[in-house]
Formats: sequence, C-alpha cells, structure tokens
Amino acid sequence: MALKRLLFVFAALVLAAIAAWLFFVVVTTNGITDLHFVQIGLLFVCCIWLSWGFNTALVGIFSRDRLPHPERRPAVATSRTAVLMPVYNEDVRAVFARVAAMYEELRRSPDFERFDFYILSDSTKAENVAEERRVHDMLVADLAAAGRLYYRNREQNVGRKAGNIADFVTNHGGAYDYMLILDADSLMRADTIVEMVGRMDEDPELALLQSQPLIIGRRTPFGRALQFSAALFSPIFSRGIAALQGHEGPFWGHNAIIRVRAFAASCGLPTLSGKPPFGGHILSHDYVEAALLARAAYKVRVDPDLEGSFEEAPSNIIEYAKRDRRWCQGNLQHARLLPAPGLKSWSRISLIAGIMAYLASPIWLMFLIVSLLDPVLAPEPNYFPANSLFPVFPQAETNKALLLLFGIFVLLLLPKTLIAFGSAFTERRKSFGGTGLVLAGAFVELILTSILAPIMMMFQSKAVYEILVGADAGWPSTDRDDDHMPVSVAFRASWWMVLSGAAVLYASYAYAPDLVLWTLPIALPLVAAPLMISLTGNPVLGDGLRRLGLFTTPFEAHPESVIRASSHWRSRLATLDAAARPRKAAMERTEGLPDPA
Repeated sequence: MALKRLLFVFAALVLAAIAAWLFFVVVTTNGITDLHFVQIGLLFVCCIWLSWGFNTALVGIFSRDRLPHPERRPAVATSRTAVLMPVYNEDVRAVFARVAAMYEELRRSPDFERFDFYILSDSTKAENVAEERRVHDMLVADLAAAGRLYYRNREQNVGRKAGNIADFVTNHGGAYDYMLILDADSLMRADTIVEMVGRMDEDPELALLQSQPLIIGRRTPFGRALQFSAALFSPIFSRGIAALQGHEGPFWGHNAIIRVRAFAASCGLPTLSGKPPFGGHILSHDYVEAALLARAAYKVRVDPDLEGSFEEAPSNIIEYAKRDRRWCQGNLQHARLLPAPGLKSWSRISLIAGIMAYLASPIWLMFLIVSLLDPVLAPEPNYFPANSLFPVFPQAETNKALLLLFGIFVLLLLPKTLIAFGSAFTERRKSFGGTGLVLAGAFVELILTSILAPIMMMFQSKAVYEILVGADAGWPSTDRDDDHMPVSVAFRASWWMVLSGAAVLYASYAYAPDLVLWTLPIALPLVAAPLMISLTGNPVLGDGLRRLGLFTTPFEAHPESVIRASSHWRSRLATLDAAARPRKAAMERTEGLPDPA
C-alpha cells in the first residue's frame, strides 16, 4: 500500500511538472517577466489537482471490487443496528416516505428484529416540528411500528448534524453495536443494509464502512446530468479511492455504517477556537471523524461494490452552490486540523485533497486573470537588441503549446472517455439503455459540464473569498424540489458573473485581441449565466431529455423496489394525512362543546 501511494503521488507530481515545464518553455520564449513565474506556479498547482483526479480514475479502472467473505461472519448474528435519519427543516412527507419504504422492505428480512429506526430532528420551524410529530405518529400506527420507529426533536441545535449524532450516541448508543447514518434524502435497499451489517460483523476492527450512494429522482437537465454522471463514473472513481486509501478510507457523512463504541471512544469533535468561518463547530465533520477512527487504529473503508445505496441532490445550480458553500467552509476549516497529533499520513492527505477541491477554482481563476494581464503588461518587443548586429525576431513554440494543450485535455477527458467506452461496449450498457445512449449521454454530459464549468468556478471562488474575509455560511436547509428556475431568480444570483464575463470580453478585445477566441469558452458562459442556470433548472426540458433517452440511468429505466415503495409511501402519507385531518378537527370541535350534564 505504501509503495502504491508513493507511485501515485510521484506520478501526479511528474505530470504536473511536465505541464509546468512545457508552459515555461512556451511563455518565456521571447523573454521572462515576473508574471510568468506566477503563471507557472499557479499552473503547476492546478495540474497537480488534475493529475490527482486522473490517476484516481486510472487506478479505479484497473482495480477490482472487494469480495465479501460471508464465511468469516458469526454463525448466529446478535448485533443490533440503529438506522438514523437526521432531518433539518425538510419536506416531511418525503423524509418519512423514505423511512417507511426502508422499514417495510427490511421488515420482510429475517434480520428485521436486529434493527430500529430513529428520526433525529433538528428542525427549528414550528410548523415542521408539528408535522414531523403528526406524520411519525401516523406512520407508527399504520406500520404497527411502536417500539421500532422513534422520533425526537432537539430544541437546541448544538453542533448541527455532528451534534445531532453525538446526542444519539450519548443517550441511546449503548443499546446498539452499529449505527447506519443516513441523510434526509437517503434511501437504501434492505439487502444492502443487511450486507453492510454482515461485513461489520466479520471484521471487529472495521469501524466505518462507506457505501457508494448514487443520485436518483431528478428531473431537471442539471439534476439528470448529475445522476447520470454519478451512475456511470462514480463507482469507478470510488474504486480508485478504495484502492488507494485502504484502511484510511473516506466518510461522506451518510449511507455509511459505524461501530458505535469505536465512534464514541474516538470521535469527540473539538470546537475550534475563534469565530466562524474558521472557528466554532466543524461543519465537514465526516472527513475528520474518519481520520480520528483511523488514528485510533480502526479500519475505515469504502466498498463501491455495495449496490442499492441512493440519495437525491439539488436540482439546480443555485441550490447546488448553496450546499457547496457550506461544504467549502467546512473543508477549509480542516486546514486548522492538519497538525493534529497522531493522524495517519493518508488521512492528512485526504484532508488536503478536500481543501484543494475548493481552492482549485480560485487558483484556476487567478491563473486565467494573470494570463490575460500578461500580454497587456508585456513590454514592447525590441527586434534590434544592443548586443546584436542583426534583428532578432520572436520564436514560435507552437508544437510545445499544442502538446501542453493536448496533455491538459487528456488529464480532463481521458478517464471519462475510457469509462464511457468501457461501459458502452460491455454488459453494463444494457442498464443505461444501450451503446448509443451511453455514448450520447457521456458526450452531452461533457458538453454541459464544460459550459457550466466557468459558472461553477465563479461560485466556488466567491465562496472561498467570502470565507477568507470572515463570512459564515451557517447551515441552510436544502431545497430538493424540481421546481422551475425563473431567469429573474437566476439573474439575482449571477449578475456579477455577467459583468465579469463582459469585462473579460472587453479587456481581451481592447488590449489582447489575439486572445479573444481563447477567452470565449470562459466569458460566454458567464455572460449567459442566468439563462444557463434557468435552462438547466427547468424540469420540462429535463423531461424532454428523458423522452429522448438521454441521461438514462439503471434506476430510472428499472426502478428498484425500494425506490418504487418510496414514491408509493409519499402518496399514501398524503392520503392518510388528508383522512386524519377531518377526524382531528371533529374531535377538537367535540372537545370544545359544553358538558351536557
């Protein structure tokens, strides 16, 4: 494992160094300025990040999933598991419909008696709390789940989600061997849950087992592209992560099972000194908890072969950016934890990778700005230097420039291309609708993500800037509905991008006309940002893509029983609620009548 990791890091550095050297040769052909050194340094850092992702994908392509070992499991399993669903001002019926679907499917399993469900509410809105209590009581009665399906609401939202889980561990954790942590949008197949428990039973040193959640239920073009990309590419990238991280694997905060005693003994999170955004409670607690478990000599593992693990995602770019803003703040907080004593080396590297996931955008932005400034600030060419009798004309390094450009495109595109073609011409194509739809979906996803990349870069750069100047993101609830995104709302969120794109176009045209064509792939999406955000957040357009078969996923073409059950329960809860309200109103009127005696 140490040799594999060393080769991985070495390869990333070598690829980045080659790119930086080619760029150095190209930009310094006709002289060196201070800006060139800034450009080269920024490009080197960016290319390390690109190479990191490229190498992870290649490792995943050539790795194989872990095979379970049922023979190592206890003949009679006695472990008990709590299934935890933390909620915070969510769509109540949608949350309880997912809980009911998992509960009902798990009830048909012979292992059902070993599971209890907990809805851990941190909701702060009175109407949400009242509805959560009402729907919980209604669901307990309908499922006959008394003593199996619990609900509680914390009046004080201390520590946010991490504090919510810590409260459960403190008050109820002693009754359970494991806890399966979900998100409010999580959904898992019963046999997947049972299999995860089995893998924990077979290895007493395994403290955290992370599944690969895939996105379902999205209608907008943006959401459909996300779920297609997750279904097609994420399992391969996760195999790469699993092969490299080994026993210091990741925790993504949900759809993972944890050994309660190990967690209780190892994962008490500090409150960072100072004020948010860098102080206070740790927002991205999951990466830190994984590192603390590894520090305590427990195994932390991701098993991408675990199918039947699902989640939803924001359906438009604005909601995605809002969630990303919180994650960005949490990941940047990790910079304060890097010197923590006893952390495993790869845990520190994982924390750095999480930080770079957000710093990469402003670094790219700075590189682009410096590259535009370079020709503007460059001195006038001197074709007759004093030490030469003959004129000296600029030298062209076209071949090296093209080689650099080709290399960056390889780092960006080759992994997805290999995965797409590998899926299009194997048995895997059938679950995505066939060879043509796999290739068409991958191509359209590539075009769409390329157009949206400058917009996402600007949102992430803005998030990093806000954090650096001391703005706290808080913990906003996520809107997961597939509602239409009006252009007016999109414009209010992105007007500053329109101005930025227009400024880039004007500056390049006025001061560096040779660069106008090179700036168009960045500037035009920014100028059109409100329109792009609105179009990609339009469920009608997404439905049109579905009719064409684009972005088809296995779970959409052939929904699993737990997905169908979740939809059924959402309708059923609405029916039950509608029937219960008149009875409740009648009882309240009766209680208000005077005593006949």
